[in-house]
Amino acid sequence: MLVTLEGLDGSGKTTVWEALHDVYPEAVFTSEPTSGETGSWYGEAVYRSIADDDADPLAELFLYTADHADHLSRLIEPALERGDLVISDRYSDSRYAYQGASLEGRIVRPMEYVVGVHRAFSTDPDLTIYLDVDPETAAARAGQTNKFEHEAYLSAVQANYERLIRGEPDRFVRVDATRPPEDVLERVESVLANVLEE
Repeated sequence: MLVTLEGLDGSGKTTVWEALHDVYPEAVFTSEPTSGETGSWYGEAVYRSIADDDADPLAELFLYTADHADHLSRLIEPALERGDLVISDRYSDSRYAYQGASLEGRIVRPMEYVVGVHRAFSTDPDLTIYLDVDPETAAARAGQTNKFEHEAYLSAVQANYERLIRGEPDRFVRVDATRPPEDVLERVESVLANVLEE
């Protein structure tokens, strides 16, 4: 089963992901863009692009896509074939929401374009937990340390996430990420336990 954690920067995804290690020690934990033990040179290229305020957004999309394709073939697909639970901090929906926002005005129907690029090869998550927080709070929490962490941009990203949720309401579960961290984690654990029991 593939479970993904999604949300704006500053929504607490990584905090929840780290806490779930103790709850599901046998699961395969990973993230996108890839880094650390699960990373590759594709992921390193993505992080270089994130740090470059002048990076071309279309070129950046294909760096993310290359990292995703490698991640799938090298880690996620083998884990799913073994029957493992895979929990990923960000996945393809981040690309749809974020790169869709970055490409606004550059190409027609940008989020649909990004989805279409992935459709031919990507594996859809079984469950996506969306940590919901408003763009103003997200930007303040994230610290606005890179080009993606500003309120105006995050507002466009949030609108894209809302479109994705409306399109697949059975896959997404919304969790209020403005609650105290322990409440957020308790809600996520409950959602995940219920889905795994089913």
